[in-house]
Amino acid sequence: MQDINHILQQHWGHTQFRPLQQDIIESVLKNQDTLALLPTGGGKSICFQVPALAKEGICIVITPLIALMQDQVDQLTKRGIPAIAIYSGMSKKQIDIALDNCIYGQVKFIYISPERLKTDLFIERAKQMNISLLVVDEAHCISQWGYDFRPPYLEINNFRELIPKVPCIALTASANQEVKQDIIEKLGFKNPKIFQKSFTRANLSYSCKWEDNKDLQLVQMIQKVGGCSIVYARNRRKTQEITQLLQQNGINADYYHAGLATDVRTKKQQDWIQNKTHCIVATNAFGMGIDKPDVRLVVHMDLPDTLEAYYQEAGRAGRDEKKAYAVILVEEQDIKDLQANWEKTYPAPALLSKTYQVMSNYLQIAEGSGELTTYDFDWTEMARRFQLPASETYFAIKTLESEGLLILNDSFQNPSKIRIQATAAEVYDFMIRNEKFETFIKFLLRHFGGNLYTQFISISEVNISQLIKMPLADVERILQLLTKFEILEYEKQSGLPKLTLLTPRANSENLPIIWSEYLKKKDRSQHKIQSIETYVRADKNCRNRLITAYFGESDQANCGICDNCIQRKKESSGKAYPEGMEKERQLILNYLKNGAMNLQDLIECLRPLTQAEAAKMIQYCLEMGDITYQSTDVLALASS
Repeated sequence: MQDINHILQQHWGHTQFRPLQQDIIESVLKNQDTLALLPTGGGKSICFQVPALAKEGICIVITPLIALMQDQVDQLTKRGIPAIAIYSGMSKKQIDIALDNCIYGQVKFIYISPERLKTDLFIERAKQMNISLLVVDEAHCISQWGYDFRPPYLEINNFRELIPKVPCIALTASANQEVKQDIIEKLGFKNPKIFQKSFTRANLSYSCKWEDNKDLQLVQMIQKVGGCSIVYARNRRKTQEITQLLQQNGINADYYHAGLATDVRTKKQQDWIQNKTHCIVATNAFGMGIDKPDVRLVVHMDLPDTLEAYYQEAGRAGRDEKKAYAVILVEEQDIKDLQANWEKTYPAPALLSKTYQVMSNYLQIAEGSGELTTYDFDWTEMARRFQLPASETYFAIKTLESEGLLILNDSFQNPSKIRIQATAAEVYDFMIRNEKFETFIKFLLRHFGGNLYTQFISISEVNISQLIKMPLADVERILQLLTKFEILEYEKQSGLPKLTLLTPRANSENLPIIWSEYLKKKDRSQHKIQSIETYVRADKNCRNRLITAYFGESDQANCGICDNCIQRKKESSGKAYPEGMEKERQLILNYLKNGAMNLQDLIECLRPLTQAEAAKMIQYCLEMGDITYQSTDVLALASS
């Protein structure tokens, strides 16, 4: 077994581990099941990559996002460590070759999604691999009390039965006591070693700003803080609108969301990582697992669903341990929207019963039959035919799945998609020269709008055929021809979604759901919503203490740098500075009236104060809100 300090130095260039890292690594090397809770930016990857390199064999890493897989594989490859990822979109041949390399090649890490563990191909090949370690990243996804529950994570313990002697390490940045216990239970940990670093981020200043004009406040913050930033928005449309606003105000910004083509997403992400783009406006999937230490500002334009999610996303700021800011811009409507989304996510029993009844009738399943039978299932067509609201129907079907009544394959969430790849002028020219396509193209543009030029739009060929009054086969043929002519890209759904009934069809008035447990789950989710509301409405309590207390740490001191701590200092002192400090304060303000200054230059200007005395005075002015960091190590007057 190789020396872990040598591995760290050889591949990462570090001479020592961060706090807890070595303890976690040694636990893994002793073949103990291990749960590690480290804050975002706390160096979780090192905790499994180093012991995996020290051991003989291959390490399987289970992780939820393709972007995270690709980033981790790229990072390892740059360090000369052979790693691969298997994800949806790869051909069967590509997957076959990749798995062969894991058996016969020199691959040390294979990154997969939890869904992959259930496939016969992966299971059979895994039996031939020399597996040294199983890693469950973003382990909170296994818990129904977590903020990002993924049912396929529950299959991991079944896979562990194939490799009973292989240790498992589960890692997450955010888990309360319930979630921790759930992770241990669901992964079948026996006598696990648990390591938890404090959730306190001493360099991260949390703030909540109640604003009617969020756009103006956002522009001012980004201009004031400078450096690299992330802005989170709830939906794809808002990411584009906010980006346009920022660009109009001279800010180097771009947007990112899952509707973009893979190559476009990759380029946008890389441009941001390499500081070619200073601000990325994204939906909440962006940033997970991406190693970018110099983010100075994270802004949420919409409320996150839970404090766990917020801690994770806000924590992408200041990984270099320099001063950074995490801000939520909020108004009363945000609270109402959050509540409305929660109500959709947990449909009323009557709606679940109605959806189950309609689904059974649509698929023509008789009571008492259908168990373990698989059906083609176009849920959008079902909703149209029975005049059901699409959003409520979607959430009801997903709830029936999470309650164990049915299983939906990946196609359910991956419908057909189209995107225009030609320019507007080229499309216009094509329609003039090919009149038979004109009506169809104009329909697409009217129905889906100009976003077709910039991103993939999900479609239902059945709906298009009904709206345009054209046979379904003709719709599919025209879409394929337009792809051939390079007018648009058409990613056809790989077959209709499949629905498998896990229990015999029940009477809709007597569904096999334990309603008491369902309502308990709903209440717990409501508690999470209330915790977010409490956090944003708090105007006295230290925000860092609110967050750490939520995760079970009750002995933390006030951070001194969040909006509430700063305000309390101002109120308690009346901005009266300690005797003998007012002169230095005025000196600092006078220097900065002439423009922003580098921290070290300002310290030099404050001689004959020692460096320590000057730094203390500058820190005091920062805490009192007189001055602020304009960018890393550059100070400026705070705007009034």
